[in-house]
Amino acid sequence: MNLDAALARSNETADEEICEHLMRRERALFDPAVRRDRAQVEAFLAEDFQEFGSSGRVWDRQTIVESLATALYTAPTAEQMRCTRITADVALVTYRTVRIDSNTGTRTETLRSSLWIKESGRWRMRFHQGTRTS
Repeated sequence: MNLDAALARSNETADEEICEHLMRRERALFDPAVRRDRAQVEAFLAEDFQEFGSSGRVWDRQTIVESLATALYTAPTAEQMRCTRITADVALVTYRTVRIDSNTGTRTETLRSSLWIKESGRWRMRFHQGTRTS
């Protein structure tokens, strides 16, 4: 194997490890215990975090931290989760969430995307968007 091939394989392995780490962090935010823990949520979100919610509402970091700490929440199922490294310090995680209303059986699907940035050696979410599809 030549040096270029070895470097490419090394970069692919690093990309896979970083993407697995970010997808674990993304899934952790589904956990009601994590969502209620302000310190954990703040550690996940960049200072200038912004979210375009599936409701059409725009959230900033402080508002989302306060909302998650008190919201009643049933975790959705995540499907088709993918991660793409944009640069060494930027990655995009995309997936679909599915919720089924226990009372009506109504299925709600939302496409989601999160932009993660590496700041001071730590990956933090800078932007998140949810777009309801059903």
